[in-house]
Amino acid sequence: MIFLSGFAPFQPTPGLALWSLVIFLLFWWLMSKYAFKPMMDGLKKREDNIASALGEAEKAREEMAKLKAENESILAEAREERAKILREAKETRDKIVTEAKEKAKEEASRIVTTAKVEIENEKQAAMVTVKNQVGNMATEIAEKILKKQLAGKEDHESFVNTLVKEIQLN
Repeated sequence: MIFLSGFAPFQPTPGLALWSLVIFLLFWWLMSKYAFKPMMDGLKKREDNIASALGEAEKAREEMAKLKAENESILAEAREERAKILREAKETRDKIVTEAKEKAKEEASRIVTTAKVEIENEKQAAMVTVKNQVGNMATEIAEKILKKQLAGKEDHESFVNTLVKEIQLN
């Protein structure tokens, strides 16, 4: 260690300080020309790229918000259209059901009326038939009774005249 006791790595002398300053300035100039300037240009480009990416992201966000609003608008219109179609379908269904009920009532009424008319006609026809049969039977019975009771032509004529007078009174 004795050998190193007189050694001083940096002894501030004016010549060494001058040369150190010259070398430092030369190094600084070389670094600014070949290192700092490209680094600054790269940083500037990166800053511009980041700013443009942020701008594009903001535009994309605005575009997405616009598209979302349009989609909501389209969905609202679709919901309204669906509700309108359902309402119209329900109204049409109700109208068709009402018309069908009215037609059914009219048809039932027509069938009932037709049936009543047919029943009345059949009733009248049956009454006529019954009256005709009763009349025929009455005539036959009367004829048989009269044949037994009335012996002569004069009795027949007087009886017929009596019957004619009674019929005219009724």
